[in-house]
Amino acid sequence: MDYTDGIVSVTTLKKNSARLVRMAKESGQPIVITQNGKATAVLQDVESFQRLRDALLLLKFVAKGDQELRAGRGVEHDVVASRLGKRHRSQNRA
Repeated sequence: MDYTDGIVSVTTLKKNSARLVRMAKESGQPIVITQNGKATAVLQDVESFQRLRDALLLLKFVAKGDQELRAGRGVEHDVVASRLGKRHRSQNRA
């Protein structure tokens, strides 16, 4: 992803904050904020931020599961499916 169109100085952010917030929200793209010519912050709309956080959390769970499988602490898919099926059937009878 190319962010070169979304790079602004902190001075521009100070002068045009409402416009930049609107741009981030409408485009869904982050805006990189520079200070003294170096990238220092990112302006991003809340919805895109939340999607990113959710994706990172999912990746964290996948990595943790992979780590547990490699350590021999995993449960076979058939065993999990059987347990869930039994639990589902018992809840439907209640």
